[in-house]
Amino acid sequence: MRRWIFWEFARASWQYDLVVALLLAFIFFTPREFFRDQPRASNVVMVPASDGGSVFYIDPHALGQVSEEQRTAEATQLIAQKYKEKWSVVRLETLFDAENEVKGYLAYAKR
Repeated sequence: MRRWIFWEFARASWQYDLVVALLLAFIFFTPREFFRDQPRASNVVMVPASDGGSVFYIDPHALGQVSEEQRTAEATQLIAQKYKEKWSVVRLETLFDAENEVKGYLAYAKR
């Protein structure tokens, strides 16, 4: 068992090849969700709305350190910076996952 843990095999031996194959299989076949590793989008993204309004998704890290009273103002500022237009956030909703962790914010805005 010590040889397997410390990988003490001669190169090109069948044991060495087996350890390499196991490592590669782990790297390529382990699902991304196992490590909670997901690609990150921009901090602020406009998403389509069914009623034709303007809805923006805001990354939780962009508003995570902001107090709840200041979140609407900060969301308005983030949207204005990103889209170079004057926006006013009408409503800000917090999105939670199944484990009740914050996954982002939906900001309903108007010009």
